[in-house]
Amino acid sequence: MMTLSLAIRNLLRNRRRSLATLLAMAIGAASILLFGGFSGNIILEMHTRNVQRGGHLQIQHRDFFLFGSGNPTAYGISDYNDIIKAIQSDDVLENLIAVVTPTLQFGGIAGNYAASVSRTVIGTGYVASDINRMRSWNDFGLRSKAPVSVLAGAPPETAVVGVGVARVLQMCDALHVDKCAPPQVKADDNASALPDDIAQLSLQESVATPLGPARHIEVLIVNSRGAPNVTALEVIQAEDQGIKELDEITLITHLEKIQKLVYGAAQPRVTSIVIQLRHSDQLEIARQRLQPILDRYSSHQPLALMDFRMLNPFFVQTEQMFDTIFGFVFLLIGAIVLFTVNNTMNTAVVERTVEIGTLRAIGLRRVGIRRLFVTEGALLGICGAALGVLLALLLSELINRLDIPWVPPSMVEPVPLTILVSSNPALILKTTLGLICIATLSAWWPAYRAAKLSVVDALRHV
Repeated sequence: MMTLSLAIRNLLRNRRRSLATLLAMAIGAASILLFGGFSGNIILEMHTRNVQRGGHLQIQHRDFFLFGSGNPTAYGISDYNDIIKAIQSDDVLENLIAVVTPTLQFGGIAGNYAASVSRTVIGTGYVASDINRMRSWNDFGLRSKAPVSVLAGAPPETAVVGVGVARVLQMCDALHVDKCAPPQVKADDNASALPDDIAQLSLQESVATPLGPARHIEVLIVNSRGAPNVTALEVIQAEDQGIKELDEITLITHLEKIQKLVYGAAQPRVTSIVIQLRHSDQLEIARQRLQPILDRYSSHQPLALMDFRMLNPFFVQTEQMFDTIFGFVFLLIGAIVLFTVNNTMNTAVVERTVEIGTLRAIGLRRVGIRRLFVTEGALLGICGAALGVLLALLLSELINRLDIPWVPPSMVEPVPLTILVSSNPALILKTTLGLICIATLSAWWPAYRAAKLSVVDALRHV
């Protein structure tokens, strides 16, 4: 107790120097926390978007993830309805799962016959009513909201495309897409986006389901027997996917429509069963409950359970990148704190050399001298870190209230800039303890030097 009292008095003796050291530590701690809160919000935004699009877990054919892009329908899952029923009837999973829905991925060529243009697409068939249920997931209470899909409630012959697909197919005016200038090169009037035989198939499809010409496209795919098949779809919306490469190949339509096109009268299949949980921290529990169900249905088809991190390696890379940057920033600021406190304590040792000799002369041991200076360093660390936490909380609250718009990675619409500090106690605790340890460690060497001083030399110091 005496050591603590003396340490406080010594710090208050030179208030200007102690205050400068505290401010340096506070600014460093606040900088670490603000960057950690900023990067943490980006990770949560990406986490949320990936879960909204593809769920927490997906049941797939074992080889679909690596080889499915070449021929998705070759890796279809049979008896998928039975698997879904088994999942929904599980006593534990029914309380964990928010949405379980089948999807069918397919590749093909989409053409705008009226404009004589076409391009390859990678489409996905969804149960339309489940799309907006999945997009409403917001486990972290983020202020950003996913756009509402108009596919839910739309007729079976409708589709949603990426903005890039709409641009290439020259449908921007019909879909009211902003910042989508028409091409300068005029298409050849004699050219045709589709071969004559495929165009004839498209015309036959159009007779059955007449669609408006402005938004009318033909989609050519290969069915399960290897024969070409064409359907006519009406594009009702263009959605920006956030990534240009993905935006230029995306086509989303109704699952049942695509199943009929691919499988005809045969038993329909899907390429994935998407499972979205109520909370991300339930993922491991759900995985353990799902594995016996997969084993039961894997006797005639190899099934695998993939989580959203495995399905989205870019998200994992981004998370690792921000962790590395945060560690680098912490090391830089920690080094500044180390040298600042070290310089303060070295100056204190020089100024108090006679006092150290006096303390030694009246019987204080060397360990007592070391303890005194280390306590002063620890106090600087505690007060500086606490002041930094308070400063970071105030600044983060101010920034959050300003609602500064910006566009995070993987998003297309501006969202309010958010820095998560108060809702991240682990970040506050780690930063505070780290800076206290650095400040205490930086005071150790000056304390060691002070304890090694000879009593006679210290008393003669001028």
